[in-house]
Amino acid sequence: MKKLLFMLAALMVISLSACSQKKEEGTKGKTLIAYFSATGTTMEVAKLLADATGGELYRIEPEQPYTEADLDWTNDQSRSSLEMKDKQSRPVITGKLESVADYDVIYLGFPIWWYTAPTIINTFLESYDFTGKTVIPFATSGSSDIQKASDDLKAAYPDIHWLPGKLLNAATPETVENWVKENQQ
Repeated sequence: MKKLLFMLAALMVISLSACSQKKEEGTKGKTLIAYFSATGTTMEVAKLLADATGGELYRIEPEQPYTEADLDWTNDQSRSSLEMKDKQSRPVITGKLESVADYDVIYLGFPIWWYTAPTIINTFLESYDFTGKTVIPFATSGSSDIQKASDDLKAAYPDIHWLPGKLLNAATPETVENWVKENQQ
């Protein structure tokens, strides 16, 4: 009987150890989906990413919300046009992320403005220490791709571990889940 109990205990310890190792290998810590969405399009993709990753959503909100007139890219004097012309522009954001240290992987979403990320994304990145974090950009756009935005972010914030970004226009749960799987390999 003692032998049987000893063998069962040993088997249980080995099983728990194997499960623990598998969990450590298969997870990368907590995931955050931080996003800025002026019209709601990027927000919808962010929600799909949260579902696919089990990550937490964090909305990057401007202190002064953007109006339709602010977003008129055909008007050189619109708020978004003026912000994008000024590389030092850092629109104020509301709310505060409790602790970036809690997250290992951050999906960073935004609409493409003038072929790159809106300057509010710089405000967000400069508000926290992302050194050593894995950041994966995703974007929505009417006609631009994400390459220039990804290159600009990598150049501006070289201490961040960047993974390739993806344009997720008309994203479906399936396309988002497939992209997440690619990033986990």
